[in-house]
Amino acid sequence: MSEVVITDREPILVTGATGNTGSRLVPRLTALGIPVRAAGRHPTQQAGARPVRFDWHDPATHHRALDGADRLYLVPPVAAPDPAAVMLPFLERARTAGVRRVVLLSSSALPAGGPGVGQVHAALPDLFDEWAVLRPSWFMQNFTGSHPHAQGVRTDGTILTATGTGRVAFVDADDIAAVAVHALIDEPAPPGPDLVITGPQALSYDDIAATLTAVTGRPVRHRPLTYEQQRDRLAAEMPEEFAALLAGLDRAIAEGAEDRITDTVERITGQPPRSFRAFVDQQAW
Repeated sequence: MSEVVITDREPILVTGATGNTGSRLVPRLTALGIPVRAAGRHPTQQAGARPVRFDWHDPATHHRALDGADRLYLVPPVAAPDPAAVMLPFLERARTAGVRRVVLLSSSALPAGGPGVGQVHAALPDLFDEWAVLRPSWFMQNFTGSHPHAQGVRTDGTILTATGTGRVAFVDADDIAAVAVHALIDEPAPPGPDLVITGPQALSYDDIAATLTAVTGRPVRHRPLTYEQQRDRLAAEMPEEFAALLAGLDRAIAEGAEDRITDTVERITGQPPRSFRAFVDQQAW
């Protein structure tokens, strides 16, 4: 476990501040007395933080968000097939503005130099001396809220994937946020720099459906699709290129790419990651 040491009070800019990880990260930082700018397209007031409008596709919002910021939590634009196109120019501005540490939220499925955010990951060493990349597995929150899996569970008790019997060590967004705190404020350098973050157990979507059935008392089943079926289904709701990327990630799971467990959460925070059963037990179904 690394030690959290607060050495200054320059603000930390948290992009995606109302999202799964950002909304959990902001209160953790403000509880430590750290000034936070909670950035988003539709910023909302969060206790102890200053809301600031930020839109990846509107450079006019970037200067105010960055002004005086020392560190940056970077959440990529949603459903962008080429996030590097907007993120790299912003990071150049961030460096010029005086940001010295960047923590990027990526994915366990996207290594440095890989597609999408992997291109941003690969560029960080040439832009900043202090940086870390969080590469979490799939979120447990995918089965709650507005995520399509959650909607399927609620409407007809069905989870649709092209993952077959492949397994994923789903992780709680609270655990990701706990790691992000250390990545942002540990001294003299962030832990990492490449942090693959998983939950404590690798589960298939059949396992997930069985757990949801047991806890909610409502039948939930996993319906496997082919890669092509999943791609075409997703393409009805998002850009075709991004749909193909997501369907490809499902196919990689089917081939075993995400069947792994890391000790990142406990090693960095000193606490074990939450299990999927514990997460589901705590939800209001």
